[in-house]
Amino acid sequence: MARRTRVSFATFNLYNLNLPGMGVYSDRDGWSTGEYGKKLDWSASIIRRLDASVWGFQELWHADALQAVFEASGIGNRYRLLVPAGHRGGRIVCAAAVEQDLLVGEPEWITDFPPAFRLEGGGDDPQTPDIAVRVQAFSRPVLHFRIRPRARGREISVFVAHLKSKAPAQLYREGWYREDPAFYADHAVALGAAVSTIRRTAEAAALRMLLTAEMKGTDTPVVVLGDLNDSTHSNTLNILTGQPNYLMSGLDRGGSDTSLYTAGMLQQYRSFRDVYYTHIHQNVRQSLDHILVSQEFYDNSRKRLWAFKGMEVVNDHLNAENHKADGTSDHGIAKASFEYRPARD
Repeated sequence: MARRTRVSFATFNLYNLNLPGMGVYSDRDGWSTGEYGKKLDWSASIIRRLDASVWGFQELWHADALQAVFEASGIGNRYRLLVPAGHRGGRIVCAAAVEQDLLVGEPEWITDFPPAFRLEGGGDDPQTPDIAVRVQAFSRPVLHFRIRPRARGREISVFVAHLKSKAPAQLYREGWYREDPAFYADHAVALGAAVSTIRRTAEAAALRMLLTAEMKGTDTPVVVLGDLNDSTHSNTLNILTGQPNYLMSGLDRGGSDTSLYTAGMLQQYRSFRDVYYTHIHQNVRQSLDHILVSQEFYDNSRKRLWAFKGMEVVNDHLNAENHKADGTSDHGIAKASFEYRPARD
């Protein structure tokens, strides 16, 4: 059994990693052999460079492609890859790689929202109209698994997520749109963006329900890795984290039973640099890829088990014009490291 004094977690959007010649969305040809080779080489270099204990991946199309990345990395024999059985290029999923001696039990992919999930209500005052949201499933199934870094230590519950993107939903196929396309064409972007935002918000609330069930009254360490498609102070992240209080004094002790702390904020409290980013869109640099941790990883928590050592973000490649041509991802890769150091009473 493992007896780790350090553990690290990384999140990596693979940018539609599929085998060459297999379709990616509307691109039926997908990656050429040359483009695929560049993706393998670059992705393998990231695996070697960051050398994380646990990897959370998004946008994986084919299990064999991820296997090829780890074989090319030269350290693939250290890891067990977590990919759904029979995953052969038809859709994207979240996946993971876990060092061999860490995994406890088997992974699960959660597609449906909790059965009791509801987003409907009559508003807080008579002027507010009723609202009801019907979505009941994640766009990308959430991966959940457990690790145990220390033989007699507590298991860590890890979730890998990929929430709905900010890109406006394509509504031109909808029946109501086709009934009056001349009118709706003027409003397609706004309405599509609203649909995407509502879907992402619903997914965040459903994931929050799963996280609360895992954490409330249990003292279970929890880590969330993923492309959450929203920034640190967005409503999406506020739903997921519960907006905990970050104590600024080293003498204070706090923590929250069900809240999550962002590794980006933990890093900012350690550094004079107050900006990092993992994505660029229309010259806007923002952080969409996150590592969220429970109070067991928060330095100022009374229930701290693992102390924060630091965060690394690989993002220089985001300045490239053509990620397909050079094999890079269109997202930055983030890694957070922790050292076993339980808080003293």
